[in-house]
Formats: sequence, C-alpha cells, structure tokens
Amino acid sequence: MTKLSWGVLSTARIGWEKVLPAMQRGEHCRIDAIASRDLGTARDWAAKLGIPKAYGSYEELLADPDIQAVYNPLPNHLHVPWTVKAAEAGKHVLCEKPVALTAEEAVPLLAARDRTGVRIQEAFMVRAHPQWLKAKEILQSGRIGEIRAIQGFFSYYNDDPDNIRNKADIGGGGMLDIGCYPTTTARFMLEAEPSRVVATIDRDPVSGIDRLGSAVYDFPGVQASYVYSTQLVPYQRMHFFGTKGHIEIEVPFNAPNDRPCRIFVDDGSSLVGEGIETVEIPTCDQYRVAGDAFSRAVLEDAPQPIPLEDAVANMRVIDAVFRSAASGRWETP
Repeated sequence: MTKLSWGVLSTARIGWEKVLPAMQRGEHCRIDAIASRDLGTARDWAAKLGIPKAYGSYEELLADPDIQAVYNPLPNHLHVPWTVKAAEAGKHVLCEKPVALTAEEAVPLLAARDRTGVRIQEAFMVRAHPQWLKAKEILQSGRIGEIRAIQGFFSYYNDDPDNIRNKADIGGGGMLDIGCYPTTTARFMLEAEPSRVVATIDRDPVSGIDRLGSAVYDFPGVQASYVYSTQLVPYQRMHFFGTKGHIEIEVPFNAPNDRPCRIFVDDGSSLVGEGIETVEIPTCDQYRVAGDAFSRAVLEDAPQPIPLEDAVANMRVIDAVFRSAASGRWETP
C-alpha cells in the first residue's frame, strides 16, 4: 500500500486533536515528522502521536528530504508565508483554511505552485465528506426541483481573549474561522460564483473581531444567506430549497466521526415532516477522507480534490463580505 510521507508545521490543537490521528489511520497517509518552535514540545507530541521525527524549527522539517508533503495548521496570518516556504522546499501543501487573510494575499500561492510544480490545497475537509457529495448528487438529480434558495447557520461560543480566534491582528474572527464554510459549500453545491454580496457584521468591543455576521450572496437564480457567530449557542445547519423539495444537512461542518451523518430530503408534501426521507451516510472521519484524497492525487498524479484557484475565489467572496459590512452596500467579489 503506497503512502505519502507527511510533515506537520506546528503542534496546533486542530492537528493533534483531529487531523493527525485521522490521517494516521488513512490508506495513503503516513505522518513522519512534526515541528514546533520548541523542540521539547515537538518531541512530546511526537511521542504521544507515535510520529518518528521531531524538529525544533519549521525550517528543519522543510529541509528533510524524505518528507513529501506538509500539513500547515499555523495561525491564519502564517498560512501564506509558510506554505510558500514549503512549496519552495519541494513539498506539497495541505493548508488549513482560510488559505490567506485576503484574496490579494492568496494570489502569490498560485505563482508559488506554478513555479515549484507542487500541489497546494486549502483544507476544507467538508468538501471531501460523503455527506456533501451525496447532498450535491441529490440536488443535481432534480429531486428538489430547481434550487432557488440556500440558508445556513454556524455558531459556537468562545470569548477567551487568549484564543487565537479572538486576536484580530493575526486573522482571528468569525468570518475567517466559520463564515467561510457556508461560503465554500454554497459555491460547491451550485458550481457558481455570486455576482454580488451584501452583509452586516457586529464586532466585539474589546477584541475587535467579527463575532456575529449575516450575509446574502446573489448567485444566478439563487439567493444564499447565512448567519455565523463566535459568541452564540453552538449550532449548525445548511438548507437547500428547491421548487419541489428541500435538503437539510444535519451536522454540515463538524461532522461526527463516531456515528452516521444524516441528510433530510423533504418532498414538500407536509409541513409536519411526513414527506421527509432520512438519508444516512456511513460513519467516517472527514479528516481521514480528505487527507487520503489529497495524498492519492499526489501519488497518482491526478487532479486534486479542490483546485487552488477555488481557494482564491472563496477569498474574493469573503473580501466582498467585509467590504459590504463596511460600506453598507452590495459589493462585487
């Protein structure tokens, strides 16, 4: 069984808690090295996770000739510089979302990819999850008729001033953390880009991060709207409304890895749910699925699941959200 040799930049929580254990169970992933700016920390996590090599700097890991690919879960403001450095070291890169702080900042990644010949992909694991692939299949089948509206909600509560998500100067805030999910999934489902965007944002008076936001995306023939918040009760849903029916994804973003996921397909025959079919998606781990998909693309020299151009396009929409919230007008991505 062929596996891609991976190195990990940093001991970020999302890595050791979710991504790395899942990728270690993958068919095509092998986590061979982890780096921290503190060698002791790197060694501790290498021992806990059963990773053979530990490095006390990111540069040392990138200099390892045996590492073929890098997972970059660094804080948002470090995504672009360290992804470029990894690419220049000849490593393929799976970079945590958002791939950059702005579309302008993301564009150089295209040049780095073209210059070095490596693959760079934004780590939106949800887009590899079978529940999203099934939901898109149902939508495209015409079962709910012509899609006309999308509605989403994504929230959690975190007001810890020391948490990186609450540090505005390094890319913290709700839009870059979770508002990007209904953005990318709406674009994914429709295979289209919004022509204009309008949004409103409420900022935390202390940290300055966007803690609550609402946006409307005007796609060709479809209106997509959603609310995100980092200071509300934890909740998430995505709804897709057609002329004949409705698709609801129960846990669209933090999909559980210990039970089946559920999609509800409503034929619209009853307001009390008598026309709902529950579609169960077998238990899986989206981080394992996504890691394997990217690794397989590299190993087989096949198209990667999400082109880097898609990540830049997603950032253009996010940029428009921020511009609209500031201007109070519709903005064009």
